[in-house]
Amino acid sequence: MDLTRIFIIAVLIGIVASLGSALFSLSRSPTNPDHGRRMVRALTLRVGLSVGLFLLLLLAWRLGLIEPHQIQ
Repeated sequence: MDLTRIFIIAVLIGIVASLGSALFSLSRSPTNPDHGRRMVRALTLRVGLSVGLFLLLLLAWRLGLIEPHQIQ
């Protein structure tokens, strides 16, 4: 596997882990403000990782590091 593919997979795993962390914080105690802050931080991290991954994918495509597949 090349480095680009490993990086993309690692970021996707981070996105899923952040989403799981937010779900865990939500299910622990929705009335506790500390758990609410943790949930917001986890969701903010998830959105940041998603936007960053999207921008890096566009950059990698523009630089020729990755190529889209043709739909047949």
